[in-house]
Amino acid sequence: MDKIFLRGLQVETIIGIHAWEQRAPRPLILDLEMGTDIREAASSDHVRDAIDYAAVTTAVVKFVSETQVGLLETLAERLSRHLFQQFPILSLRLGINKPGAVPDVKAMGVEIERRREDYAICGV
Repeated sequence: MDKIFLRGLQVETIIGIHAWEQRAPRPLILDLEMGTDIREAASSDHVRDAIDYAAVTTAVVKFVSETQVGLLETLAERLSRHLFQQFPILSLRLGINKPGAVPDVKAMGVEIERRREDYAICGV
């Protein structure tokens, strides 16, 4: 399977389980790796046959910035479902880093891996 990736996408949102976390947006850093088959796009050399990176980026930024949840796990699962609904991806590896969440830790977050068939019962 071919991969398309976005690494280091920074998005501001309100997230956290503590009251102080709910008062102001904070940055999250997202890494996405989307499994797809790029042969048709490579053959035609046309974006209509590809996954549009700019459209994915816009969708991620909009979704994350407008979604307020307590847990990174919840955000990751909801974003995953959203991306499978919006784009013809076959698999997704999604990492979300919450800088500063734990003192003295360079990076802390969650990483999930999903396949399109994981959401078959949801009509995705």
